[in-house]
Amino acid sequence: MEEIDRTTFAELQAAAGAEFVAELVDTFLEEAPQMLAELRRALAEGNADRFRRAAHSLKSNSHTFGALALGAMARELELGGLPPDAAPIDRLDAAYARAAAALTRLARLDHD
Repeated sequence: MEEIDRTTFAELQAAAGAEFVAELVDTFLEEAPQMLAELRRALAEGNADRFRRAAHSLKSNSHTFGALALGAMARELELGGLPPDAAPIDRLDAAYARAAAALTRLARLDHD
């Protein structure tokens, strides 16, 4: 599966402009690792509400850019409650790395 839905990404660029979208991508790439860290902290502390909120934020931001697989994984965590271990977060982290690389390529291609 393609990491970024190009139609969604193109629609965002058409609405907001390629330069602004490149800035948004940069912000997402800074904030998403913090959201992943928040998921890990919330799991370690057993805080289901914080876990759900962090998963929700990551889901929403992912969908904005067309990172649909990443968003779907975050949604599963949002709705599923606290997992028994960090394995789902590890998978989410790997999906984020793939989406981040694809977003970086797309934002740079269309911005340069």
